[in-house]
Amino acid sequence: MESCRLAAFLILPMANKFFSKEEEARVVSAIQAAELATSGEIRVHVEPSTKMDPMERAKEVFFNLGMHETELKNGVLIYLAIKDRKMAIIGDAGIHAQVGDNFWQAEKDLMKEYFSKGDYATGLSLAIEHVGIKLKTFFPFQVNDTNELSNEISFGAETHE
Repeated sequence: MESCRLAAFLILPMANKFFSKEEEARVVSAIQAAELATSGEIRVHVEPSTKMDPMERAKEVFFNLGMHETELKNGVLIYLAIKDRKMAIIGDAGIHAQVGDNFWQAEKDLMKEYFSKGDYATGLSLAIEHVGIKLKTFFPFQVNDTNELSNEISFGAETHE
């Protein structure tokens, strides 16, 4: 059953509708750069809409993407439901204990500033950079670190109940 849910995130119905190839590459590059200095993992998930509370949906996506399985509990998910103008940032227990709700809210506010201008790639890239700095502070890169999760943006299907 889990593999069926995960497969739903591999469908890319809106990948070319929301980000240009250059914008998508820019966000992925920001994730890669941030992760070079930390053992933490950052993912971005984008879908058109959700009827769920964005934090609840982000928790569901976090689980479905396997982010709860990072060794140090230092995964961070940035979740966007574009048509609904909903977003959430969720950090696993390890990083959340270090930064708290105020940090996540500040990053959401930063993204909203850029999103209101239609500049999603910049808003996401800056938030990813800031998250990467925090992850580096509390979970610096170790010689034996491996990239536990994909750096690609995951795209969801049309609507989630």
